[in-house]
Amino acid sequence: MDYRDNYKRWLDSSAVDEKTKAELLSVADDDNEIKERFYKDLEFGTGGLRGIIGAGSNRMNIYTVRRATQGLCEDIKNCGTKAVAAGVAIAYDSRHMSYEFALESALVLAANGIKAYLFDELRPTPELSFAVRYLKCSRGIVITASHNPKEYNGYKAYGEDGAQLPPASSDYVISIIDKIDIFDGVKVISEQEAKDKGLLEIIGEEVDNAYLSAVFKQSVTNDAIKALGNDFSVIYSPFHGTGNKPVRKILEMIGVKNLRVVKEQELPDPDFSTVKSPNPEEKAGFSIAIEMAKKERADLIFATDPDADRIGVVSTDKNGEFVTLTGNQMGVLLAEFILRKRKENGTLNDKGALIKTIVTTSMIYPIAKDYNVRVYDVLTGFKYIAELIKEFEENDCSEFLLGFEESYGYLSGTYVRDKDAVVAAMLIAEMAADYKQRGMTLSDALFNLYEKYGYYMERLKTVTLAGIDGIEKIKSIMETFRSNPPKEFAGMKVTRMWDVKNSIIKAFDGSDDIELNLPKSDVFRYDLENDAWFAVRPSGTEPKIKFYFGVCENSYSKSEQKLDECIAEISKFL
Repeated sequence: MDYRDNYKRWLDSSAVDEKTKAELLSVADDDNEIKERFYKDLEFGTGGLRGIIGAGSNRMNIYTVRRATQGLCEDIKNCGTKAVAAGVAIAYDSRHMSYEFALESALVLAANGIKAYLFDELRPTPELSFAVRYLKCSRGIVITASHNPKEYNGYKAYGEDGAQLPPASSDYVISIIDKIDIFDGVKVISEQEAKDKGLLEIIGEEVDNAYLSAVFKQSVTNDAIKALGNDFSVIYSPFHGTGNKPVRKILEMIGVKNLRVVKEQELPDPDFSTVKSPNPEEKAGFSIAIEMAKKERADLIFATDPDADRIGVVSTDKNGEFVTLTGNQMGVLLAEFILRKRKENGTLNDKGALIKTIVTTSMIYPIAKDYNVRVYDVLTGFKYIAELIKEFEENDCSEFLLGFEESYGYLSGTYVRDKDAVVAAMLIAEMAADYKQRGMTLSDALFNLYEKYGYYMERLKTVTLAGIDGIEKIKSIMETFRSNPPKEFAGMKVTRMWDVKNSIIKAFDGSDDIELNLPKSDVFRYDLENDAWFAVRPSGTEPKIKFYFGVCENSYSKSEQKLDECIAEISKFL
C-alpha cells in the first residue's frame, strides 16, 4: 500500500480515535512527514518495537502496540494450553505513554484469553525478567525505550526463561504480525471486563521483595561497607526513571548509610528535563551529582538509565578530577573484583565463566587467565548472554560469574536473564568500599590493572543516518566492508576478519579460515596486530551505524593516540 493510501486509511478508519486523527491532520501539508510516518510499518525486530511516539504505522502508538501484542498472543497460543494458562507479566517505565501502552497490551492479552500480570507502577526492566520467572509466566512485556531520547518509546518481549524472545519465537511473532491487519485483526476488551474475567491482575510488593532478596544473594562482600559506616558516601541519580526505589533499597540492605539521591533527578519525568539525554554513558547527565560531590565529598557517584538496566559511574582520578568510567572499564573492574573475592573466600573453581560481547574489551582475557576461568564471546545484545547462561545451567558445564557488554550493562547471578543496574549498583558499591579501605578510588584501581595487564582501551564512534536515505547509506557502508575488506587499518595489519553474517572467520595471515559458531548477524570484526581490533555494526534499535575500536599499548597516552588514529581512519569509509 502506498504511504499516502495508508495515511488516508488511518484518517478514514472508525477504529482510530479522534486525537490520533487530529495529529494526522496537522501534518496534512507535509508530504515528507507523512512519508516518514507511513512508508513502512514499525518493525518488530528481535527485541520488539522501538520508535518515535506518534500517529502512523511507523510510530509507537496504541495501534502498533496492540498489533504487536496480538502477534505475541498467537505465539503463546501456538505453544499450547499450558503457555496460555501461564499468562504474561507486564512492566513499564516513566516515559510518555508507557502506562497506556502497558495497559493496552494487557487488554489485548485478556481479549485472547491470556491472563496479564500488570505492575501497579513503574518498575525496572530486570524486575520484569525476574517476574516472568517468579510467576512462571510464558511471556513478559516491558514498555521502555531504555536510554533513548524522550520522543521514543518501545516494547520488548520476553520468553518463559525471562530472557528476550529467542530467534525462533521472535521470527514466528514477526511472521504473524505481518499478516495481522492493524485494525481488523486485533482483539481488545475493556479494563473492567478484563478484571471481571480474572484476566488482569495487578502485582507489586510481593514481586519487589522476592526480586530484592534475589539481588541481595549476589553480594560478594559488604564487610568494607559495614566497617566504613558513615565514612563511605554515595551519590546516586535515577535519571527520572525506575531505579530510584530498588537501588536505594538494595544499598540499604548491604549497609550503605551515607546515601544521597540527586533530588532534581529523583522523581519520574517523561521529559527527562534535567538531562540532555537520559543516558548514563554521557558525563553531561552527571553535572548536578558532580556539583554535589564538589561541595560535599563522595566516594562513589553513579546513575541508572530510565528502565534501570544500565549504570554509569563517575570516580575521582589521581588529580582529584571527576572522570567517567566506561562500560568496558567497569566490566573489567567488576570481573576482577568478583574473581578476587571468590578466590579469597574459596568459592572460585575452574568451571567459572565470564561472558562478554564481541565488541567488548579484550582486557578480560588476561585477567581471566590469571584466575583460571573461561571467557565466552557472544553477539551484541544481552539476550545472547542469557542464552549462554541457560546452556550452562542445562548442561552443568560452567558456573556463570559475570556477563557484561561495553554499553554499560552487567549481570551477576542467574535470577534474571537481562542486564541489571540494581545488582550492578550493589556490587559497585561493595567494590568502591573495598578499594577505599585500601586507599584507592575506582580510577586508581583501574590504573593498577592497566599497569599489570596492559593499557587496553576502547572507543566507540556512532554515526546517525536518519530517514529513508540513511537506511540505504548504512547498507552501502556494510556492503563496502563485505566486498572490499581492508588489509591494513591505522597502520596495523589486519590478521582476521569475522564475517558474522556468513559465519566465517577469514584469515589474512595464511592460516585456515574458521567456521564461526555465532547466530548470523550483519556484523564485522577485524583483528589487528598488537592485540588491537575494530568492529562495525548497524544499530538494531536506532538509525545508526556503530564503529568499535580496541587497542593495547604500554601507556595511557599511546593507547589514546592509537585510538585517535583509528577514528581518523574510519572516516575514509564514510
